[in-house]
Amino acid sequence: MAKPGPSGPAVPAATAAAPQVQLIPATVESALDAAEEAVDLLLDSGRAPGDVLVITTGAQHPWADHELSFGEASYWAQHDAGDDVFYLDAAAASRAVTRAVVVVAVNGGPDSVAATALPLALSRAGALLIVCGDPQHINSVLGAGV
Repeated sequence: MAKPGPSGPAVPAATAAAPQVQLIPATVESALDAAEEAVDLLLDSGRAPGDVLVITTGAQHPWADHELSFGEASYWAQHDAGDDVFYLDAAAASRAVTRAVVVVAVNGGPDSVAATALPLALSRAGALLIVCGDPQHINSVLGAGV
């Protein structure tokens, strides 16, 4: 007789489904503020801070600048702990682990950064990807409708 074991797919259903994508229209100058507002709404609605990753394509979020002033090891230890919202520059996004929600602020930087960061952010988003930026610019960078 076979041993009882887990049935169904080896991958949990939550990770098997593609994340929902939301676009929040914003200018380059207001994309970071829009991302902050999105994070506030997520937290106010009960989302755990450790569920949220914020990626910037232009200037880093002030929190990331501040935390990096204590050194890379301390900064990445906070990422690995997964206890709080984590902010990072698109250039380092490949080091990030999957979180339930990823928020991308398209707040400047070369088009190539956004073109790389957006698909990467989608791959790191477990349930929801929120993109804050100019819809026309984002669509032209990706070459598809978001």
